[in-house]
Amino acid sequence: MTTEATSSPAGGAAVPGRAGSAPADGGRTSGPGRRLTGGGYPRYVAGKLAGAAVSLLAVLVTSFFLFRLIPGDPVKFMTGGRPVSAEQIAVYRREFGLDLPLWQQFTHYCGKALTGDLGTSYQFRAPVVDKITEALPNTLLLTGTAFVLYTALGVFLGTRSAWRHGKLGDRLNTGLALTLYSIPSFWLGLLLIIVLSVGVGPVPGLFPTGGMESGGKEGFAYAADVAHHLVLPVVTLVAVEYGQTLLVTRSALLDEMGGDYLTTARAKGLRDDLVRRRHAVPNALLPTVTLIFVNLGRTVAGVILVETVFSWPGLGGLFYQALSVPDLPLVQGLFFVFAAAVIVMNTLADLLYPLLDPRVGR
Repeated sequence: MTTEATSSPAGGAAVPGRAGSAPADGGRTSGPGRRLTGGGYPRYVAGKLAGAAVSLLAVLVTSFFLFRLIPGDPVKFMTGGRPVSAEQIAVYRREFGLDLPLWQQFTHYCGKALTGDLGTSYQFRAPVVDKITEALPNTLLLTGTAFVLYTALGVFLGTRSAWRHGKLGDRLNTGLALTLYSIPSFWLGLLLIIVLSVGVGPVPGLFPTGGMESGGKEGFAYAADVAHHLVLPVVTLVAVEYGQTLLVTRSALLDEMGGDYLTTARAKGLRDDLVRRRHAVPNALLPTVTLIFVNLGRTVAGVILVETVFSWPGLGGLFYQALSVPDLPLVQGLFFVFAAAVIVMNTLADLLYPLLDPRVGR
């Protein structure tokens, strides 16, 4: 094999057809290792956007019919369980459109949703969009912090484990990641509350048992208080989630490590860590990029059980409250927002693929 067949623009790092290899014709035609140009990429983008639009429509329909299978009468909740007359019940049903036929409720719901109106919450008597906007920053603070930490930790440890696969460090890393990944997040959260919040034996309670703040603080003291409340839920999410990123990164990198282009890079005298960073890791990124974007979409949804366990005032806790009523407009709106965030992030990942790997989308 010649050097010309294995070198890449990054310094000799890719075999023909691998990400980073230079197309022989400057990327003007399709084929292995050739980029989408001309009308190819716009058609690819249009197809992905059309698929995302269909998925969003399916979520809109599903969110309406799915939650009407939940047992419970919203009117009984709104009356607080008090004895009320049939006339009062009829007033409540008429106020929230529950007296209309199901098909008519559905058409009204879809028409309003397309204009950004997700209805009015039964229990809060406020627009669903307002309640979501109010709780969203709290969820992003929690899940966004955890996302950055577990993604960085998973990619770093996954890369190290793959490069030293079979050794003691690799076995310890993968074993711990599999163990933590299999633990239910709510169980780990409760365990951390017992040990580090309540205290066990000589171990004192170091962190709050729940909530986002203690109250009565401003400025730097307020930020420190929120950070103090943030520790345990973030540790719970990082411990449970980093293993997935580690295992996907490790598996993808192991698939690349047998490539001839890495042998060529080493033969040129490049250091082992440089070969890993510049050549092996970039070519193994696609599965990890998929996972990162999906997890990024999940940061909007938060983790319902973790937010509930730690009484965190985010979208996950709000969803749990809405399910207990059931508050149909709020449940539907949250479900749509959760699903839409994942669909949008997954679509962005699809649009990024051809830029990372010319083989995608041909």
